[in-house]
Amino acid sequence: MEQRLSRNPFIIFLIVLVIPISGALFSELVMFDLPGNEVQDLLAFMTVTGLTSSLLSYAFYRLGILEWFRSLRWAIWMVIALLVLMIFLNVWVIARFTFIQSHYLTLTSVLLVFAGLSALTIGFFASKTMTDRLSKLSDATHSLAGSDFTTRLKISGNDEIAQLADTFNAMAQNLQEVEEQKRQLEQTRRDLTAWVSHDLRTPLTSIRVMIEAMLDGVVKDDETVHRYLDNSRVEIEHLSGLIDDLFELAQLDVGHLRINIQRASIRDLISDTIGSMRLKAEHRGIELKGEVSDEVDMILMAPDKIQRVLSNLVDNAIKYAASGEQVALRAWRIDDEIRIDIHNSGSYIPEDVLPRLFESFYRGEGSRKRSDDGARGTGLGLAIARGFIEAHSGRIWASSVESKGTTFSFSLPQVRPAD
Repeated sequence: MEQRLSRNPFIIFLIVLVIPISGALFSELVMFDLPGNEVQDLLAFMTVTGLTSSLLSYAFYRLGILEWFRSLRWAIWMVIALLVLMIFLNVWVIARFTFIQSHYLTLTSVLLVFAGLSALTIGFFASKTMTDRLSKLSDATHSLAGSDFTTRLKISGNDEIAQLADTFNAMAQNLQEVEEQKRQLEQTRRDLTAWVSHDLRTPLTSIRVMIEAMLDGVVKDDETVHRYLDNSRVEIEHLSGLIDDLFELAQLDVGHLRINIQRASIRDLISDTIGSMRLKAEHRGIELKGEVSDEVDMILMAPDKIQRVLSNLVDNAIKYAASGEQVALRAWRIDDEIRIDIHNSGSYIPEDVLPRLFESFYRGEGSRKRSDDGARGTGLGLAIARGFIEAHSGRIWASSVESKGTTFSFSLPQVRPAD
């Protein structure tokens, strides 16, 4: 209703004209017994003065005169002054029209002046209340523009200014969250640059030193040359793995990963993973075993991506398990999902680290160290695993108990992903 009236100022114009005239006539007819001709004259006079006042108000609205003021306080005060002046003139003219005695007319004029000045005083403080709140909003806006995203307004009242202050606080909160995300992203970018530079420089330096030693004749015996070549091969494989991981992670981040969904056996993938990792586990003195429920077999998935996830998680479990510990892989059905756990009985991940394990580019110091066999991880495997599982509309998470070890888990739905 309010919006409809604001879009039709002519309706407001009619209301402003009709209501005061009707109210005044009703008062006169009820409270006074005026002759018919005087009622007609009074109606004609009020119609003329009411029409004039309404036209004047409409002109103020259409011309936007109140917008000329540089202060809302003065604009409100001017409105009140005009109202007081209009009331004074109308009452004074009506008093003259009714041939009121001169001393009563003087007393009426004095009372009108007194009431007008009182109204101006009240209007001044009323406008100051509003302008003070708007000034606080303006100051807060300047602070927000100056990147002080902790700025908040104390909300008082229930009017439009209070609603505006509440909207401002919500906007400031959103901007603060965006700024924090931006700061974290920038820190991640710097960390990524440092990590990739380190991981590229280390194998390249090692390869260069070994090749220069062979070219300069420092190393001549066949056994040492063979060892240097084998070490160079390991470093080149590490570089290749790092580049592949970065490429796949970039595809995941921009949503350009292509997956070929088909019916495949999760049991075969688990068996292949255990077979390929068994030698590495035995070399480190770790028992590797698997258990697959009878009800788990053919599901819809991209076999190469799930194989990569299994290999990453099992490889991590073996890498961080102490000699003599056990890495167990278990798969079973829960309702319409297949759940797979990779449990490492010998390692513990602190509670504050668990939520960040699958973040893109998050790497603890342990993910960058060289293992006993000379291999060095890229530190990106968990982020890639998360991307592959989410591309299957699945979930991946980790839990850790100091007395029992760490378990990485993921689940896959039994229906084809929507994307």
